[in-house]
Amino acid sequence: MGDGAFDSGAVLAALARYPPLPARGARVAVVGGFVRDIWLGRDPRELDLVVEGDAAALARTLGGEVVIHEPFGTATATGAGWRVDVAMARSERYPAPGALPQVAPATIEHDLARRDFTVNAIAVTLVGGELLAADGALDDLSRGALSVLHERSFVDDPTRLLRLARYAERLGFAVEPRTASLAARASVATLSGARLGGELRLALTEPDPVAVLGRLADKLPLAIDRSLAEDALALAPPESDRAMLLLGVMSSEEAWLANLELTTREHEVAIACLRAGVPAEVTPSALWRAWRGVPIEAVAVAGARGGGDAARRWIDDLRHVRLEIGGDELIAAGISEGPQIGRRLERTLAAKLDGELTGGREAELAYALRGES
Repeated sequence: MGDGAFDSGAVLAALARYPPLPARGARVAVVGGFVRDIWLGRDPRELDLVVEGDAAALARTLGGEVVIHEPFGTATATGAGWRVDVAMARSERYPAPGALPQVAPATIEHDLARRDFTVNAIAVTLVGGELLAADGALDDLSRGALSVLHERSFVDDPTRLLRLARYAERLGFAVEPRTASLAARASVATLSGARLGGELRLALTEPDPVAVLGRLADKLPLAIDRSLAEDALALAPPESDRAMLLLGVMSSEEAWLANLELTTREHEVAIACLRAGVPAEVTPSALWRAWRGVPIEAVAVAGARGGGDAARRWIDDLRHVRLEIGGDELIAAGISEGPQIGRRLERTLAAKLDGELTGGREAELAYALRGES
């Protein structure tokens, strides 16, 4: 391992934006995507450290908030504008295909050998700037190729199939023939719903998530329609869960979505997007009745499926319309408590939405006090 042509100094210089890193003690190295991206002239998305020793102890020296993940000897330290992931240098053994690995302490060199692709199996030690790289890693990085490190890579950990799609699309790297052949024969069927769902979340945060999903269409029950996805994203407001919108747009099976072990809210959004359609009537009050309880992401999808004008009006304007009165005003005016309070308020809001009611609070109260029709 090692190649003097690689500029280790550039990697160490890029650490200036982070808290001071340890200069003594256990052997520590910057590893993976950070090193790869510096070599490619890209801005690294994250900083990963590997230590021949206690990851939690190293994370605590960085300051900030520390979260420890005991089973795998990893920890995360987070501060103002920075995050550092720390892992114990380890070897891995997979008790069954798709299962979580069993880990044991190892050297950094052994740790590199258990990683997903050669271009991520590169490290630079903090002390001395020594370059460590798996066999073929620097050649693959120079030629822009994605290669697994061993024949059982996708069998042991099928999440690497999703990572392959992510890296190929984001980096613009080619998948070398042996890796492509191994990937074509592999399946995600052995993954738990939680692991598959977690990896999909990462895929959906990529710069071009639709393209990433397109690469996975033969592995997952996805129907890729770039135009539909882009139209829905264009309609969705900034606060939308864009990842779940895309997952719902691209999914073709509700049962598959349910198996991903999403949060309750994520599942609600994805299912609503899968089912989304435009109501038959598109008056403002009709849209309110149809969409008032629907996730905003699903309204954007409905718009992309043919109701663009109605969806845009709902998203930009109608969903924000409120009455200036409430139930207390109706009770104070002599209306008995009960379901009729809600019905009167709904009738008044419908009139306001449809432009039948103007004049503010007094006009709303007068309208609400009229006899129920």
